[in-house]
Amino acid sequence: MDQLALIVGLLFSTVLAVGLGERLRLPYPVLMLLLAVALTFIPGFPQAHIEPELILPLFLPPLLFATAQRSSWAVFRIRWRTIVMFAVALVVVTVALVAGAAWLLIPGIGIPAAIALGAMVAPPDPVAVESVAGRVHMPRRLLTTLQSEGLFNDAAAIVIFQAAAAAAVTETEVGSGLLLQFLVGAVIAAALGYGMGWLTGMVTHFVHSLVARSAITLVMPFAVYILAEQLHASGVVAVVVTALEIKRRARPQDAGERITRTAFWDVVEMLATGLAFGLMGLEMREVIQEEGTAVFGMAGMAAAVCAIVVAVRFGWMALAMWIGRRREGVLPPTSWKDVLILSWCGMRGLATLALALSMPATLADGAEFAPRQEITVIACAVLLVTLVLPGLTLPWLMKVLGAQATGAEEREAAVVLAGRAQEAAVAALQDSDVLQDLPEDKVELVKARMKRLRAELLGAVPAGPRRKPRDEERELLAAVQTIALAAARQEVLAARNEPDTDPEVADRVLRQLDLRTLVMPD
Repeated sequence: MDQLALIVGLLFSTVLAVGLGERLRLPYPVLMLLLAVALTFIPGFPQAHIEPELILPLFLPPLLFATAQRSSWAVFRIRWRTIVMFAVALVVVTVALVAGAAWLLIPGIGIPAAIALGAMVAPPDPVAVESVAGRVHMPRRLLTTLQSEGLFNDAAAIVIFQAAAAAAVTETEVGSGLLLQFLVGAVIAAALGYGMGWLTGMVTHFVHSLVARSAITLVMPFAVYILAEQLHASGVVAVVVTALEIKRRARPQDAGERITRTAFWDVVEMLATGLAFGLMGLEMREVIQEEGTAVFGMAGMAAAVCAIVVAVRFGWMALAMWIGRRREGVLPPTSWKDVLILSWCGMRGLATLALALSMPATLADGAEFAPRQEITVIACAVLLVTLVLPGLTLPWLMKVLGAQATGAEEREAAVVLAGRAQEAAVAALQDSDVLQDLPEDKVELVKARMKRLRAELLGAVPAGPRRKPRDEERELLAAVQTIALAAARQEVLAARNEPDTDPEVADRVLRQLDLRTLVMPD
């Protein structure tokens, strides 16, 4: 009962942290982490412990799914170089350099265990990055880069960690087939994700309840993650592909489902994020208590590894900028300001904690695994340094650098997309028989409605008619708006899958169309 009360308390605290974060302009996940650490100092406060092997399956699927829903296949097609360079190559380089430092600093650690430590601290956490960077008015081009990196880097790190941890326990060498293992696992995971996306579409066509159709999207991330892991594939890649495929298969007529699903996932993401970071704080405090005063003796090693992690990311971003300039690249980072911001957002989180806690305590022969204490403490130190400090100072950094987005580019993109939607609606009406042989006053009424629709898409006026239509107008308006809104939604959904379209801008315009559909006169 204490554990249940603790979870409920953390969920309630999440709501309070969101409100406090809005007032202080600080990210609520970091506030939740600090609050949880502080609570454990209260005498008699119940301890929370979650099995390490359950941390990733419980929290990664829904949070990765929520983040991936804000992207599209088109974004990944044009940013594949970013994914390869940041989500894979940067992880490998970080693992190598951290492992080398750990092998020199930690007595008797061995190369496999050092590699396992490097894999723990290598990947920035997509949940942490999205929760912090997405709330400080970061330019979309930088946020999209971080999202592209964060959605896949866990996959590479987990494969390396699993191989290194197994070698450390059996006191053997790390296998040379890691690259092949990663590629095969990614292919299997992508196939599973595509299949689950198709299956979700079939289920939603069969089930009519909007609530049930939203609920299936919560079940699918867990199902595909567990299935992928059982097949020794990447659960991370499987969840991301599932989310992208579900969004690609969206239908124009599912306006009510989109509104319900968006509200549902907003709540799920907020509570799951708050609970995850709260439990992270409790687990980290427990680690500190277990290690006791020995933690202070590891401060030097932890500081050295933290410095390496930060320096490697900064150097890699600078290299990416140099390469981009030589090849006339247009993707971030394109300036030293971009380099600093992207480096500052290398926040570790769930994956680092889960992998640190899952490090075996004994070897295959039953002997104690001596370096586990140092590995766990160093991993937690990296998590704190890369998450808390950047999380609390990122708003200040963005302001000092003058890098906060004004929203002008997004508004301009929304205007262009709303124009496309209006043109598609007008074209659909011209091709229909609804406007044939209408009196002039009725044609003017339709034109006025189309102008208002464009204003609603841009948020200039609230959705819905200002006056109740007269009886003679109701049937005409219903027919006109049904045709126009269906064509407009189809155009926006098609645009969402185009490389030049920001998926979040498209989702915003689509939401206005969906709301207009729901308040359409009967």
